[in-house]
Amino acid sequence: MTPQELLPGLLTISWAQVLMIGVGLTLIYLAIAKEYEPTLLLPMGFGTLLVNIPLSSATGPDGALTLFFNQGIATEAFPLLIFIAIGAMVDFSPLFKRPFLLLFGAAAQFGIFFTMSAATLMGFDLKQAASIGIIGAADGPTSIVVAGKFAPDLLGPISVAAYSYMALVPIIQPPVIRLLTTRDERRIRMAAIQGSVSNTALIIFPIAVTLVASIVAPSAAALIGFLMFGNLIRVCGVLNKLSLAAQNELASLVTILLGISIASTMTAERFVRLDTLMIIGLGLVAFVFDTLGGVIFAKVINLFLPGDNRINPMLGACGISAFPMSARVVHQMGQKEDPQNYLLMSAVSSNVSGQIGSVVAGGLLLALVPLFL
Repeated sequence: MTPQELLPGLLTISWAQVLMIGVGLTLIYLAIAKEYEPTLLLPMGFGTLLVNIPLSSATGPDGALTLFFNQGIATEAFPLLIFIAIGAMVDFSPLFKRPFLLLFGAAAQFGIFFTMSAATLMGFDLKQAASIGIIGAADGPTSIVVAGKFAPDLLGPISVAAYSYMALVPIIQPPVIRLLTTRDERRIRMAAIQGSVSNTALIIFPIAVTLVASIVAPSAAALIGFLMFGNLIRVCGVLNKLSLAAQNELASLVTILLGISIASTMTAERFVRLDTLMIIGLGLVAFVFDTLGGVIFAKVINLFLPGDNRINPMLGACGISAFPMSARVVHQMGQKEDPQNYLLMSAVSSNVSGQIGSVVAGGLLLALVPLFL
């Protein structure tokens, strides 16, 4: 028996496949040692190992990973199920006390469109540019839906960038915020708003948001609808067991399947390209300009407000969808400047608005990009 017959995989492995196996091991290391989005990066890393083994039975037309991708990602089933789980986790009640913070959920999507324009100038076509720009949504499932629809060949690097930068929010946002704000601005206190939100209002909210957002952007109906359906399960009061299952078992199981399915696109021939480095770099640009857009918008609003009613501009940075990391970062920065400054509830309100804003932005891209082709 020849060596080729004994060790077919070892003798046919390429340097690019070895490099990708290294990428997979790096993702596993980051998930375990650094706890960077472990629920997603761990299955993505292990799946990357599987798809880059020569002659692997996990890939190919009948491979398990190919089946998962075709049935879960291509059909958008896995991302939409994740949206149900996210909706069941999110508490929108803080937003009722400061509804104007919804504006930050829109302003902090600036990075999406800035990066989309930059990607177009760098040679990507419009669909690819939209898929790269949506990294700035700071919302993994939305990035997966848009990229899966417009640029499935770029799904691997876009997913890695989206989830990696979400985990790195505590590193990315503080320098940008400090650059754009003064110490006095970071010390602005937000007065606590007393009172509770009625259960009726909490039940009406997801239904109303679904109807309004779907009418404005019909292509976002599935994204926003599944998110709000999960939230309705949470607040309705009659599906407590189902709500807990959505937050725990459903989220955990689908995240595993989502991560390992995305890995089916992370083959050497798709990933080891200059495009990948450009996408990783543009993803960072998207997060930076999201933060910039939110903070600058808050500073502009302050120009029209009396001194006692000024908004802490750091809250604008929470308008991204990286929940609750961004809210925690801003609260900690506020307390570092003034230990008596309690920004958490306001930051959470802004951060929750980013959940809605990112989904609507993704839906708008799905609706508008085809019109320009």
